Amino acid sequence: MYKHYDFESLQINRLHFPHMPLQTLNPATGELLRQYPEMEIAEVLSVIEKVQADQAEWRNRPVTERAALFREFAKLLRENARQYAEAITREMGKPITEAVSEVNKCADCCEYYAEHGPAMLADRPIATEASKSYVSYQPLGLVLAVMPWNFPFWQVFRAAVPALMAGNGIVLKHASNVPECALTIEALFQRVGFPMNIFRTLMVSSKNTAMAIAHPAVQGITLTGSSDAGMKVAAQAGTQLKKTVLELGGSDPYLVLDDADLDLAAKACVTGRMINAGQSCIAAKRFIVVESVKAAFEQKVVTEMRAYEMGDPMCEATKLGALAREDIRDELHEQVTGSLAAGAKLLLGGEIPDKPGAWYPATVLTDVRPGMPAYAEETFGPVAAIISVKDEAEGIAVANDSRYGLGGAVFTQDVARGERIAREEILSGTVAVNDFVRSDPHLPFGGTRHSGYGRELADYGIREFTNIKTVVVQ
Repeated sequence: MYKHYDFESLQINRLHFPHMPLQTLNPATGELLRQYPEMEIAEVLSVIEKVQADQAEWRNRPVTERAALFREFAKLLRENARQYAEAITREMGKPITEAVSEVNKCADCCEYYAEHGPAMLADRPIATEASKSYVSYQPLGLVLAVMPWNFPFWQVFRAAVPALMAGNGIVLKHASNVPECALTIEALFQRVGFPMNIFRTLMVSSKNTAMAIAHPAVQGITLTGSSDAGMKVAAQAGTQLKKTVLELGGSDPYLVLDDADLDLAAKACVTGRMINAGQSCIAAKRFIVVESVKAAFEQKVVTEMRAYEMGDPMCEATKLGALAREDIRDELHEQVTGSLAAGAKLLLGGEIPDKPGAWYPATVLTDVRPGMPAYAEETFGPVAAIISVKDEAEGIAVANDSRYGLGGAVFTQDVARGERIAREEILSGTVAVNDFVRSDPHLPFGGTRHSGYGRELADYGIREFTNIKTVVVQ
């Protein structure tokens, strides 16, 4: 492998070894759950080389065998969904019913690629002057997956399943506050019968990820996270000429037009805002409403948001759990208070509860305008920002007045009108008409501008980390 690895080329002296232990806190109580030792340099290099060795065999397995393993994986996830969901809830506060749904969605992804992956990776004949010519999809090698805490199972599976189906190996650098989830996923791959080292977790902090990016065995990096994190990883990968797929932040606009069904719009907007306590890149964040229906829409939004009461995330009746960390909660509150100081009005919530844990209530701001944090920044939590516009044209302009471009939605009873706006006007990777946005294994997922580039899921996602090879035979 890399017995004489060039540590100087990685500028190891600039990395932050020796390590601090990784620790996981229960965000609902602030209780320390467990500490995990961070890997030493030699251990990180050893893990990468072991994945490289197993990938050399994995890439030559028939794709139908890979598919069979993912079918078994889907069964395992469904049979034990509650057990794995509890790990999610313990570490990042997601309500248990949402956590169970997340695990089952991972099973959906496994089943989707087990069924469709072989056809997606089949050689594609192309007629030319040669006697035979075709496109073949060959694995790149090792893919480093840098994943976030907000969907600690789903984000990993939607990146890893297509990459592994394509014959790659995966090295996971998960968020530092969800190590139990990371190690559980690794153990599940081994339990199902995948090669022992085809999917491995690096227990390192974010500041020590550069070494894995620079390792010559790593041929691609997929990251889901903030725009700042994406820029740093892209810059590091760029110096090594390595392929990246980046799914980054979002400030998704939901445009409510004057002819919208306001009951449907309010329910969809709030659902899209409050999934995972609003901690989602693709959550509905800016409710842009034509002023002629603003008052009625506000009332309906407040009613819908008020139903999300804070509660024990392990209780199946709970709709709003704790946020993942107190620093995330505190940053969100600063955005709320900053917007109020700049002239926004508070219709609901907006106060930090006086109890341990990273709690924040369902909050509604209105009269949000340019220059306010709730207008210009990504708000990662249960805060709805209502922005008034005079008509469709201004609404579209406001929707696009953002550095992000991940998702968005349009609400109108004129479906043709909504589809035109969705297809031609909103500058986002996914736009829904009369519904909220969510990822689906059947559809490509990703963004534009500061929301990143590349696509996950569907046939686009499985080919992102392949060598799209042209073969010509005379």
